[in-house]
Amino acid sequence: MDILVSGAGIAGATVATLLARRGFSVTVVERSTGQRSSGNPVDVRGPAWSVATELGIVPALREAATRVRGMVLVDSAGRQVGRMPVGVVGGPQVELPRGDLARILWEAGRDEADYRFDTAITALAQDSGGVDAVLSDGASRRFDYVIGADGLHSGVRALVFGPESAFIRHLGLYVATVPHDGPVDPAVLVMHNVPGKSVSLHPGSGSPVAAFIWRSPLIPDFDHRDTAQHRRLLTAAYAGVGWRTPELLAGIGSDLYFDSVSKCVVPSWSSGRVALLGDAASCVSLFGEGSSLAMAGAATLASTLAAGGSLADHEAAHRRVVAPRQRSMGLASRLIVPASAFGLSLRNLATRLIPAPRRVPLADCSR
Repeated sequence: MDILVSGAGIAGATVATLLARRGFSVTVVERSTGQRSSGNPVDVRGPAWSVATELGIVPALREAATRVRGMVLVDSAGRQVGRMPVGVVGGPQVELPRGDLARILWEAGRDEADYRFDTAITALAQDSGGVDAVLSDGASRRFDYVIGADGLHSGVRALVFGPESAFIRHLGLYVATVPHDGPVDPAVLVMHNVPGKSVSLHPGSGSPVAAFIWRSPLIPDFDHRDTAQHRRLLTAAYAGVGWRTPELLAGIGSDLYFDSVSKCVVPSWSSGRVALLGDAASCVSLFGEGSSLAMAGAATLASTLAAGGSLADHEAAHRRVVAPRQRSMGLASRLIVPASAFGLSLRNLATRLIPAPRRVPLADCSR
């Protein structure tokens, strides 16, 4: 069978390689000119670890893994007000930069699938026998299945299922990440909060990332592709916030990631021979777990198609995994971004009561 995958990110690269190794002919189109390097670190754990093992990428994941073992909460002067152990807790898992994970997955199968960057699907028409796809480079071709693994703002979903507004639920948060060029403690994630806002500095695996997460109603004219607008919104939202915030804002460059924190609710993940995968079907979490679920969903889809199953069979199996994670998103956001001064104080107090297996190393967080 011929399969067209839209999106070369985590879900798309995973499903492309798994399908190719099961004998499918796979074409992957990606709107961007290359792999995106920005974004918060993500986890590979649970069912995704089995996928990583099958793909043979575990050594590469371990090499790219971060060494973070603690999160330190600081006040505006950089003084510690709380701490939490983070990182590997038990079982096979790693945390690594999102861009590294996407690159490793792409490298694992780039010679097994036909990748076409700077290319997007512009039209789809299907019948009972297949799907006719028109691409932005002018090519037109028929495929047996089309998989939309193109993220929260999926072009495939818009073409086949309907407008984005019908499926995306804003969760009252925005997130921005930007690379940081400066020395940091490689074992410590440092976070500063004011009510309704957090700013953190994650050491990554040698390439630190500053992350901003704040509470806000839906911005009516928000455009997820308008970097100039993103810079203005981020600067306005964090005006007057202390700690190292002015320094981190001054470091904003072209590699700025900015988007709404949203839940994607699609009644059915397939329509005929077109399927949605990953964030395009069920955006799950701001806090790293979405990548593992995307890999697991890709494996379920590839195995289902290889066994002669239907897209509905894949959806029934993977929805059981995704649904509990979507329900827990609110709790995680309240921990990372308390909405009030009282909630912030309560969170900080609670973290000081958490038993730590060892003392969290703390560099000079004021600088």
